[in-house]
Amino acid sequence: MFHARTSGGFLAALAAGALVLSACGAGDTAADPTAPGALSSGGRSITYAYEQEFHSYNNNTAAENATRNMSPLQRVLTGFWFYGEKGAITPDRDFGTYRKVSDDPLTVEYTIDDRAVWSDGTPIDCDDVLLWWGFKSGKIKGFSTSGTIGVEDTKLPDCAMGDRTFSLVYDRPFADWAAGGPGATELLPAHVVEKQGGLSEAEFIAAIKASDSRRLERAVKFFNNGWVSEVALPEAELIPSSGPYKLSKMDAGQSLTLVANDRWWGTPAATPTIIERFITLDEQAQALHNGEVQIIGPQPGPNVLKQLQALEGVKVALSDQYTYEHLDFNVVSSPFKDRRLRAAFAKCVPRRRIVDDLIRPVVPDARPLDIRNVAPFQANAAEIIAAGGGAGAYARQDIAGARALVRKAGKAGVQIKIGYQTPNPRRTMQVQLIIEACGRAGFKVIDKGSDDFFGTVMPANGYDVALFAWSASSLVSSWASTYTTPKRCDGENKGNNNGCYSSPKVDRLIGRLNATVDPAAQNLIIARIEKELWADVATIPLFQHPGLNAWDERVRNVVPNPAQSTITWNMDRWSLS
Repeated sequence: MFHARTSGGFLAALAAGALVLSACGAGDTAADPTAPGALSSGGRSITYAYEQEFHSYNNNTAAENATRNMSPLQRVLTGFWFYGEKGAITPDRDFGTYRKVSDDPLTVEYTIDDRAVWSDGTPIDCDDVLLWWGFKSGKIKGFSTSGTIGVEDTKLPDCAMGDRTFSLVYDRPFADWAAGGPGATELLPAHVVEKQGGLSEAEFIAAIKASDSRRLERAVKFFNNGWVSEVALPEAELIPSSGPYKLSKMDAGQSLTLVANDRWWGTPAATPTIIERFITLDEQAQALHNGEVQIIGPQPGPNVLKQLQALEGVKVALSDQYTYEHLDFNVVSSPFKDRRLRAAFAKCVPRRRIVDDLIRPVVPDARPLDIRNVAPFQANAAEIIAAGGGAGAYARQDIAGARALVRKAGKAGVQIKIGYQTPNPRRTMQVQLIIEACGRAGFKVIDKGSDDFFGTVMPANGYDVALFAWSASSLVSSWASTYTTPKRCDGENKGNNNGCYSSPKVDRLIGRLNATVDPAAQNLIIARIEKELWADVATIPLFQHPGLNAWDERVRNVVPNPAQSTITWNMDRWSLS
């Protein structure tokens, strides 16, 4: 559906599942098996570790589209579907039902369960759907969104105040229609937005239907910024739940507490309290050993893996992940506006060395990524590469070729700021390898890692090249906004296209892909898109992230997930034996 940034970054669930910024990437620091402490049952609570602090109840804006928000909200804000086991699109029948009722025009009918209410007792109905459509369609000025693919091609849902049934009618076919409606973390409480915007429910519905951005101005401003948690959660009445858990409190820099929602109409949560502890990746193994947490997702590395496997009473799982590491160019306000310099950088970046030094010790058959938008473990990856989507001239490092391009551009010694979220030992090591290699090609690369890279630097394009990861899914539309020309190159309008790359040809191909229902026909289009992205040197893919999770064996129903929903996708089923 969408990309989510990882490694401290944003993440979002775009229309049809956008990429989410992922926060993976710290170094390989192993737990000390001689350290004091024993695994604890945690009483009537279960504690899991995550490396970045929760930041917003609304993870759907361009600035807050990140796994740090999406992960704990999985079972707080429910919807018609979620990324279930093995990342599969899974209908949430507690929330409601949906079915395709027509192919021409493509029409999908949705029905919210009659019992569905927010945790403050307000029914979930038409105005909540219209709020979702308002920001997801991109058709109402002012809303910040991490992506609109699919929803932008639908008509305004024809529902009235109190209605629980509505339809999405598409202007053209949509490959990922099964994930086109509001999914987990996407449906937000319209009654809160209405109150903060000074509107009644009837006034809000009328304003959405009229696309009256002036009447909606205060409501939109709250939607974009009002749910951000700087040092504490917003007041309880601003953050109601539609799932088995609700947000209870946040201790800045320490933890986020979720408690069972007594207004949840589905199967009650198996454990009354879930606590997310903010623990850096390189400290999580020790925290598990000490009994501070029961579930962790540390950065995979040979030492930490060996130590976790040596711990008694701990289950360890290595798994595939849709998350991938890459370099993104700022193509509007940096030296990389010049394609020759992007090509030179792609030739000098030591992709093979990065994989050999940092990934192969854990995944012996790991290779540098040649394509961006299909994971190596997916069945169609080889076909897309064979059809011309591979790295071609950039498959191998070429320092001499890079140096020649830098000189041709007249930019020998050009200063390049490489930005990333810190602390992140593994990315710091990657940057050092890039500094050394690309220095020989004529670049002066400067490490500009910062602890607020995703919060302020990336949205403002304050970098020349960015190093981070996208947490993705199997949906072909999930990465559309990452390469689609943005309306404007600013934090509220560029979606997941952080560097503001633009190609009319790629825009057209993405449009064709999203309207192609036959999976076999999709592969050739993906290959053409990849070929164009390499020709433009839009980004540099580096490697697929391996997944590593470990948990106290007394915690039942822990199931790692390769998609951006993360291991918390079924937290309401976690229990202690």
